[in-house]
Amino acid sequence: MQNAMTRRSVVKGAAALGVAAGLGTLVPGTAAAAPKSGQEEPKKLPTSANGWTIEKEANHVSTVWTRPVAGTGLQVDVRIGDVEAILVHVIRRFHYEVEQISRVDLVGWREIGGLRKDRPESNLASGTAVRIRPGASAKGGFFAPQELVLRDILADCEGVVRWGGDDKRVDESLFYIDCGPADERVRKTADKLRAWEEMPGAGAGVEVDVLAQPRRTRAERLAGAQRSA
Repeated sequence: MQNAMTRRSVVKGAAALGVAAGLGTLVPGTAAAAPKSGQEEPKKLPTSANGWTIEKEANHVSTVWTRPVAGTGLQVDVRIGDVEAILVHVIRRFHYEVEQISRVDLVGWREIGGLRKDRPESNLASGTAVRIRPGASAKGGFFAPQELVLRDILADCEGVVRWGGDDKRVDESLFYIDCGPADERVRKTADKLRAWEEMPGAGAGVEVDVLAQPRRTRAERLAGAQRSA
């Protein structure tokens, strides 16, 4: 199912990782290290609703790059690294098990100017959210069997990803990271999903029984917690 990486994607990935390495020395959400005594406090960078730094653009001096969604022929602008691993897993399972996604029905990073800054949709501007079928945001857009799979996908992500269908202002097209950049669950979940991709019989694209009782139990437990949050 995996697509072969092109030379262009390798070069892009290397450049993106170089940017990430350079930014890694900064405290998330700040423009510089803590000042010495008598100096002004560093200017805080604007963040999206989930606490991740907003990016002004993708693919240039940014932590957001266009990344392939292996096995689907799709690409998405997303925050590279752990966030990428998690959201790409969500997209792939949706594509394979819920409904095939066309190119026009997958949206990643967007400029903050066109988004409501106080709502979860602002997470698109930090590269920590995606929209799948953006025109189908109203409640009730999925059949019951499809929602069962969605719940199973969210359970894979162990609460790190939230579905806009559970928000008070429902947006069933939105899937976003529901943890801040310092939350260890982001790294741990990404590491787990990356390991699955190297493991036969695991990861996106492998047929699973979402009705199996252990899977139903974990999915329902998470759904209850996220609906009440």
